[in-house]
Formats: sequence, C-alpha cells, structure tokens
Amino acid sequence: MQFKNFFIGCILAILIYALSAFGTHTLLPENSLLFSLSTFIYLLAGIIYLIYWIFKWELGALVGSTIGWSGFILNFLAFIVRWIQTHQAGFGYIPLSNLYESLVFFGLCTAGIYLFLEFKLPTKIFGSIVFLVASFIMSYASLKADAEIKPLLPALKSNWLIAHVITCFLGYGAFAVAFALGIFYLLSSKSNFKNYLPSPTTLDNLMYRLILFGFFWLSLGIITGSVWAEQAWGSYWSWDPKETWSFITWLIYGGTIHARLTRGWRGKKMAWLSIIGFASVLFTYFGVNFLLSGLHSYATPNS
Repeated sequence: MQFKNFFIGCILAILIYALSAFGTHTLLPENSLLFSLSTFIYLLAGIIYLIYWIFKWELGALVGSTIGWSGFILNFLAFIVRWIQTHQAGFGYIPLSNLYESLVFFGLCTAGIYLFLEFKLPTKIFGSIVFLVASFIMSYASLKADAEIKPLLPALKSNWLIAHVITCFLGYGAFAVAFALGIFYLLSSKSNFKNYLPSPTTLDNLMYRLILFGFFWLSLGIITGSVWAEQAWGSYWSWDPKETWSFITWLIYGGTIHARLTRGWRGKKMAWLSIIGFASVLFTYFGVNFLLSGLHSYATPNS
C-alpha cells in the first residue's frame, strides 16, 4: 500500500510541477514558487493526519501519506530546479549555502526520513507532527529568509560545505522524527491513543534507532564542518557560537545513547531526551543565527 501512495504522490507532484511550469519557455518554474507549494502540501498532509488521528478517519492515513509523498517529491524537484537556476545565473553551486536553501533542505530531509520510515511503521499517526514541523520549517524559510539566488561568499566555495550541510541535516531530520515519536510515547499511556499507536516497546526502539541514525550523521557533520572551517578560517575549531551549540546538541544525543547502553534508560526518559535534544537542534539553528553573532553569521537573512 505504501508503494501505491508513493506512485500516486509522484503523479500528483508531476502534475503540480507541470501546472507551475505552464507558460514558461524553459519548463522551469520559479523555484521559490515550488518550495511555497511544497510548504502548503506539507501543511495539508499534517492536517489530514491530524483528522485521521482525532476523528478516527481510517482513509485519512492513506490520503495523508499520498499527499505527503507529493510534497516531498515536489520539494525535491524544487531543489533540482534551484540548482539548475544557480547555473543559469552564472554562479553554479549546489543550493545548500544560505539560510533559505538550508531550511528548505531541512524540510526535505525531515519529510523524506519519515516517509521512508513509514514503510516499516504499523501506523501513520506520527505524520501529524512530522509534517507540521516540516511545514513550519519551510514557511519560516519563505517568510524570514531571502530566496534570491546570489553569488557565494568566498568562505562558502568549498565541497566540504556541501558534505557538512548534507550530513548535518540528515541528522536533524532524523532528530525531528524522533521528537515526534517522543511526544507520542508520552501520550501512549492515554487510553484514546492505544488503538492508534504501536506498543511502547516498539515506539521506544524506533525512537532510539532514529537517535542513533541522527547521531551518526551529526557526528559526520561536525567533522566535515571542522575541515571546512580549517579551509575557510584557518582553524578546525574556534568555539564560535554555532560550533559550541552543535557540540552541546551532540553531547545531549551522545549522552542519551550512553545512558541507554550503560544505564538502560528507556521509555519516558528517552522520550524526554529526544524532545530536549530537538529543542537544542532548533536553538542551534534558529537561536544562534538570530541571537548570537559569530563566524556563521553569513547564514542570517540579510547576508
């Protein structure tokens, strides 16, 4: 059934893309339009998942999954279109280099990791939170970040930057899904949730595996970021605010894994740690960009 949702979602995404490109000479609609459409589709998917959850509308799980896939495919197509348009503008870089581009990639990773995990999930209720988080991230990009394609700053002209952003946001996407599972674990003791959720043990194991997956990619992200920093600024580590908060986030999730392995922490403790960890992720990304200054200040909207 999940493959059917995927194929129907692909068809919907291609139709939306074709309508967006209608009348253009290059068959490439404006990438910001596609990203905005992806945002609304993610929001719609989240709302349908909520209706499925609250009103016990069984068909809603299939509809929400199909719409979620269409949003993810359209988001991916928008990323490819922006990549092509950076070349057309004469800059020729992979669109992962500023606040807007990293936010829409964050949304792509969050939705993608959840949707591929959904192949193994016995229920689709988690999509309600995941897609609302993805739509929030994407809408923040549209409202607060500059979507214009601009030439790269010298410090950003590095392949290590690409590796750094991809690995970090794969980790962040996994942590976002683990955050959703953590919330549902805390709600799993409520009687009206039991019919819609896997067993607490299954939820706990899924949450832990996502944290392991995210921790692996975040670790690679910090390593590649250090190499990039050495190329750009001549130092592997300078205790820049974003570096410091990335390390704090890494310690939270590393401590979570350590507590699981050595202390046997499970259940509510793991759920709370997944929520605290994702709060740290959000502060690392949003709080540091807008409240603290440092070497990463190029990521602010006005840069």
